[in-house]
Amino acid sequence: MGFNKADDAGVYRINEHQALVQTVDFFPPIVDDPYAFGQIAAANALSDIFAMGGRPLTALNIVGFPLGTMPLSVLTEILRGGNDKIEEAGAVVVGGHSIKDKELKYGVSVTGIIDIAKIVTNSGARPGDKLFLTKPLGTGIITTAIKRDRADEELIRTVIASMSALNSRAAELMVKFSAHAATDITGFGLLGHAYEMASGSDVTIKLWSDKLPILQHAVDLAGEGMIPGGAADNREYLREHVRLAGSVPRNTEHLLYDPQTSGGLLIAIPQSNASEFGRALKSAHIYSQPIGEVVTRDLVHLIVE
Repeated sequence: MGFNKADDAGVYRINEHQALVQTVDFFPPIVDDPYAFGQIAAANALSDIFAMGGRPLTALNIVGFPLGTMPLSVLTEILRGGNDKIEEAGAVVVGGHSIKDKELKYGVSVTGIIDIAKIVTNSGARPGDKLFLTKPLGTGIITTAIKRDRADEELIRTVIASMSALNSRAAELMVKFSAHAATDITGFGLLGHAYEMASGSDVTIKLWSDKLPILQHAVDLAGEGMIPGGAADNREYLREHVRLAGSVPRNTEHLLYDPQTSGGLLIAIPQSNASEFGRALKSAHIYSQPIGEVVTRDLVHLIVE
């Protein structure tokens, strides 16, 4: 598997039963705390492996650092945060590469292992599947508020905890309950990644706006104009592919396009397994309510009610 259907990671067969699963991601800081930034960036990259149903093995750090204008202690903390999160995922950092750069950047290239019989792609959703989202929306809006000094310390801690949380347990459960499709929600927002799933599967995805998990204060901050620039790009890209009901609140609509960092997994579960999967998510303290369903292909790929 390569990039022909916008899957979250590449998959390369190494024997009859196993394959390597590989990904890379890096970006500038979105929070002020360097240790937290390292954790978030690593968790974000690791999610691509989890979204495919894989298990991470090794990681390589990728760094752009403004040497001379920023103390090396900042880089130390970033790398420590990334290393701790990678170890939490059961993988190990085996090296990396750094360059001098005017803007600080950090990320990780991750290699994992996957059972070929249990690969979960983003293009296997089937009519009747129930859709689950394993993390709340709103990280783009809240991190925008952080940049504009409109977020208090409690909210900053909340959004950092969400972005740095691993999707490993949700991934284990989706494989156990025979997920038909999955993807992690990142820069294209919920609707952007749902569109990739719907178009790749030749189905329509119907989302229920009143069932979406949303981070505290994200709706209010959207109403105050804390909308990241990427949201407008996402909205324009999806303009012809989405049908929104008039009952969807405007601020909730903003959250549908909000570019996420280290968001949750969007998982399509067979209807026969949905109730038990929801109970398993609840036991693992993961959001356990379906947020929508997969239906037969409509005129558009996405419907929001």
